[in-house]
Amino acid sequence: MAEPELDMKMKILLAAKKLFAKNGYDATSVRQICEEAGANVALVSYYFGGKESVFYEIFKQFFPTNRIDDYIAIEDPIVGIRTIIQSIVELRNADPQMISLIQMEIITITPRLEKMRELLYPLWKKVREFLEQGRQDGIFHFESLDSTLMFVLGSIFFYKQREFFELLFTEERPDTPTLIEQTTTYVLNALRYQCKGD
Repeated sequence: MAEPELDMKMKILLAAKKLFAKNGYDATSVRQICEEAGANVALVSYYFGGKESVFYEIFKQFFPTNRIDDYIAIEDPIVGIRTIIQSIVELRNADPQMISLIQMEIITITPRLEKMRELLYPLWKKVREFLEQGRQDGIFHFESLDSTLMFVLGSIFFYKQREFFELLFTEERPDTPTLIEQTTTYVLNALRYQCKGD
């Protein structure tokens, strides 16, 4: 594919990601996407076949699905939890539109939810395995695996929009490494993490 064609395809995807994250999938039209991208409306059909295909292409291009196999290969629950927290916080900070888009789809229970499950469940199942393994190993302490999974995912993935709470804050916005460390400490403390032999 020629370079200008690639550029235009990427402009359409970036415009769609921005608008889907801001307005939601249903409230975003192909015309709006093309206006944002500076593209002819016919190009969406030509390159992607329609709006829904644009939506799924966004995940192929911008969601790090290639890293899920790396997470699945991790066996140590502490290493696993730390690695997933780091990756998600980095993604959240680097591409907040992607996270907003995913959150909006999940919260509003859209017809595309099955695709969200296909994308996210392998990672979330791995988090569940890390929690269960940590509990069996005696390094995590909690009662309900299901509730704990939701609490952990809420802390690392469904992190509240900071801008909404900005007026309550008195400290500077933490940089990414600090936020990774703060989130990791919070989650491990909540799990009552104890090293073997302590």
